[in-house]
Amino acid sequence: MKKKLLISFATVILLIGGLTVLVSQIFNKGENVNIKKDNNNLSIKDKQIENKEKNPNIINIALFGIDKSSSKQKGESDSIMIASLDTENKGVKLTSIMKDTYIEIPERGMGKMNHAYAFGGPELAMKTINQNFDMNTRDFVKVDFEGLAKSIDFLGGVKVDIKNNEVPHVRDVPRAGTYLLNGQQALDYTRIRYVGDGDHERRQTLVLQKALEKAVGAGITKYPKLLTTMLPFVETSLSKGEILKLGTSILSSGTRNIEQFRIPADGHAVDKMINGVYYLEPDTLETNKDILYKFIYES
Repeated sequence: MKKKLLISFATVILLIGGLTVLVSQIFNKGENVNIKKDNNNLSIKDKQIENKEKNPNIINIALFGIDKSSSKQKGESDSIMIASLDTENKGVKLTSIMKDTYIEIPERGMGKMNHAYAFGGPELAMKTINQNFDMNTRDFVKVDFEGLAKSIDFLGGVKVDIKNNEVPHVRDVPRAGTYLLNGQQALDYTRIRYVGDGDHERRQTLVLQKALEKAVGAGITKYPKLLTTMLPFVETSLSKGEILKLGTSILSSGTRNIEQFRIPADGHAVDKMINGVYYLEPDTLETNKDILYKFIYES
């Protein structure tokens, strides 16, 4: 009897050891970036700390989408989002910050939101978000959209409603309608510029949202392969342990819907030309901050 128990115990130890090695190998495919997370460096002030204390279960992480083939200037973030993870209620909210938002970039002056990443990488981009919108982001995830495309192929595609004016921009789509887009088609869709209201960040957010929802429903057996596919295209300040903890919490929660929002809020910004360059100027930052706060912490 003891011999059988010893064999069973040894088998369990080997399985745990093998799983640990597998997880380590998977996460080694991603790139971990060390940043200074102190309050001063990231412009986290008393109000942001108070927000966190009011609901310590909500973790805000900055997401930056990079499309290397379409970025006109090296290092600009094509999409900027705040992912708000509610670890108690297992909810996920995505707030897209319009890349053309006219905003103050610390130590750089006024400029477009996406220029912050080009000037100072994820640290300056988070600092800009925190300073202007009273947020408390300390960590980031940068995703290359090529990796997202490969992940979408692995997940079997994402369903998207294609409008008439978008048809010419997505390969192998003959007419308007709902399509199950493969990775390349989804990438085409996210790259649409100057069509409709010009809000391509919302297209990127939509595709990312649908991919995340598909990933949650994929089942735990597919997660290792999905991570292996995606992580080579990811940079993050989160540790392996933090990724596992957050990922397990959200992916095992049964969450299917991801709420999304954008800043500046609809009706609270104006188009503006400065020296021949287009900007989207918030009517007031205070109004937009209040709306953002209610979306993340109260709704």
